Amino acid sequence: MKKLTLFLALVIITGFAMAQSAPLSKGEKQLNFGLGFGSGLPGYFGMDFAVHNDITVGGGLGINLDGFDYLTIAGRGDYHFNTLIGIPSEWDFYAGLNLGFVVGLNDYGGSSGLDLGGQVGGRYYWSDKWGVNLELGGGLINYGGKVGVTMKL
Repeated sequence: MKKLTLFLALVIITGFAMAQSAPLSKGEKQLNFGLGFGSGLPGYFGMDFAVHNDITVGGGLGINLDGFDYLTIAGRGDYHFNTLIGIPSEWDFYAGLNLGFVVGLNDYGGSSGLDLGGQVGGRYYWSDKWGVNLELGGGLINYGGKVGVTMKL
C-alpha cells in the first residue's frame, strides 16, 4: 500500500511539474480587448510584452463608448503566478500596478489627471492563441474591473 501511495504521489507531482509553465514566454506578446465595469460603457484595448517568463509590461487605451466623454491612457506591469504556484499554462493568474492619465472629453464632469492603480486578474486560454480575461482593480484606469478577450501574437 505504501508503494502504491508513493507511486501515485510521484505521478501527480510529475504531472504538475510538467504542466506548469508561463502562459507567455519571454519575448512573446498578447493583445487584450473588452469592456470595463465603470460608469457608462468603457471599452479598452492594450498590449502586454513578456520581459521575463513571469513578468509582463504593457500599455493600453480606453474610452467611454457611451458618450465618448473620457479617454484613458496607461502603462502597466504584472507578475504572473503560474510558475510560483504550479498551474497549467492554459490558466494565467496575475497581479500588478498601473500608472495612467484620464483625459476628459465633451464636458466630462468626472476626475481627470494622473492615476495610480492596481489590478488582479486571471485568464483562461481555450486555444494556443485565444483566451478570456477577467480583471478587478482600483483606480480610474481600471474602471473597477474588466472582462474581455486575449489574443497571443
